[in-house]
Amino acid sequence: MDLITSTHYLINASTLVRNSTHFPSPASKLIIALPLFISSIIGTITNGLYLWVLKFKMKKTVNTLLFFHLILSYFISTLILPFLAISYLQDNNWNFGTALCKVLNSTLSVVMFASIFFLSTISLDRYLLTLHPAWSQEHRTPRGASSIILGIWISATALNLPYLVFRETHHDHKGMVICRNNYAVSSNWESKEMQVLRRQIHVACFISRFLLGFFLPFIIITFCYRKVASKMKERGLFKSRKPFKVMMTAIVSFFVCWMPYHVYQGLLLTENKSLLLELSLIITVVTASFNNVFSPTLYLFIGENFKNVFKKSILTLFRSTFRDEFSAERTQNLNPED
Repeated sequence: MDLITSTHYLINASTLVRNSTHFPSPASKLIIALPLFISSIIGTITNGLYLWVLKFKMKKTVNTLLFFHLILSYFISTLILPFLAISYLQDNNWNFGTALCKVLNSTLSVVMFASIFFLSTISLDRYLLTLHPAWSQEHRTPRGASSIILGIWISATALNLPYLVFRETHHDHKGMVICRNNYAVSSNWESKEMQVLRRQIHVACFISRFLLGFFLPFIIITFCYRKVASKMKERGLFKSRKPFKVMMTAIVSFFVCWMPYHVYQGLLLTENKSLLLELSLIITVVTASFNNVFSPTLYLFIGENFKNVFKKSILTLFRSTFRDEFSAERTQNLNPED
């Protein structure tokens, strides 16, 4: 995520936080906006470097293809986070128009689903490699992986279509433009019948998002890594506890990064302006936004191959940069008339 991606409902609850007395408004704005800006800057740079290494410096394999698209989903989300931060700093006022309201938030939803599906696919791939090596050797190909990757992006886009329809801008009673979900797709925002219908659709969306975007992927990831760890231990492949710690870190990081987001979504349904809602919002923003920065590092640097290629690639990049600058300087010195 993503964020990751996970700030899909950030703007919806900002009014609740702003009107509460638990946190001063300027403080709550800064606490929420700052992680978004920081993760956007750092995530764009680091994820961009990871994508460059995976695309141009490493052999095209099933692993590199899956990780490339996982990192791509994180990279896309980091580009969108500043829009949410700016809107939040402006008291929830959306100044970017209805089209961007739909496109940006829908894109966040797509990359959220995509990143989670890629994480699940990577864990399944490792499960098959460890427990069914003969089958994997015969069927596990880059071409097959490309088909799965295409299917993941199509599935993530299809799951997002309702949110593309629901998302729209709305003028509140203060005259401010709010970018939010209109689950009833009706211009009659104040009608009690429409409010009941909106709540019913909202609950259905929450349940489907929780099941498909957290519960089932978490079960898959946990099951696969437990089986992999058990099989590796049985074969005596654990010469140290590092692989086991890495797998546990992957499971725990997924839970820690995404569980606050879904807790926050559940609290939104209660329409409770409590301190718990405010705290869950802050925790959600912090964990989900920084997930875009640290999750790629965690997953990619598990493999020594990527770590070594990454170090060599960065060193080569700097060398070539300085070499080009030195060559340009020497050329100018030899040709002062230019």
